[in-house]
Amino acid sequence: MAEQPATKVDAAEAALRAWLSPGRLRAGDRLPPENELASQLGVSRGTLRAALARLEAAGEIVRRRGSGTFVGRRRGLPEFKAGLEVLESYATLARRQGLRLAAEEVRIEHRPGGAAAAAALRLDPDVQALVVERTLVADDVPVAWMRDVVAPSVPLPSDAVIERRLRAGRMLLDLLGEHGTRVAFARTQVQARLVDDAAMARQLGVPVPTAATELVETMHSRDGTPLQYSVNVFAPGRLSVHVMRSLGDEQPLEALLPPLARRTR
Repeated sequence: MAEQPATKVDAAEAALRAWLSPGRLRAGDRLPPENELASQLGVSRGTLRAALARLEAAGEIVRRRGSGTFVGRRRGLPEFKAGLEVLESYATLARRQGLRLAAEEVRIEHRPGGAAAAAALRLDPDVQALVVERTLVADDVPVAWMRDVVAPSVPLPSDAVIERRLRAGRMLLDLLGEHGTRVAFARTQVQARLVDDAAMARQLGVPVPTAATELVETMHSRDGTPLQYSVNVFAPGRLSVHVMRSLGDEQPLEALLPPLARRTR
């Protein structure tokens, strides 16, 4: 059967979905009046209303009589829910949460990893290291842009094997363990990040600019030797982190700890 051409309503719906993408607006934000939206999209108010009806049926907008149209909650988007108490591979998290992982646009190079990575790994700036960049995808939706720099002393398989395993949803952390390098702990910094690079925005499927969550992490062996430096930029709504804290010497009961905090890599 021949594919049906897109209608004006289809085009308006696609434009609205792009405009409502995470990072630009939040749930509960009010949309402009219909006449302004129709003018911005270059469509009639009838076409706009038909497109809005589709979004309302999907729960992506809420229309309130006499009040206006508001951003709803986007459903069905994959999200990592993680505690920061215990270091754990995203591949393990994905299995526990029922997410199917893959990697796209994998790029593997052997070159200096940059000033920040060199400082974290205690390397001279011109020392070559394994540098891996890719887009992490969960259930066919872009989740994060990832960049890993591995110290040259760490044993790893060939680049071809690394790429194959990453595309199958494994993490470099998994490969380190499989090849005899045990990561004992990591120092992780969680911070806000503005995605203003067009290439990264395209890989994450977000507009420029978009506010995102960035995790900068250095992984160490038991004796404190730095092994891997990572920068992970998560698209809006793709990562939810929590930390269990206590007052003084009081410790949370085991039953209250999240599953992540009771596991090790």
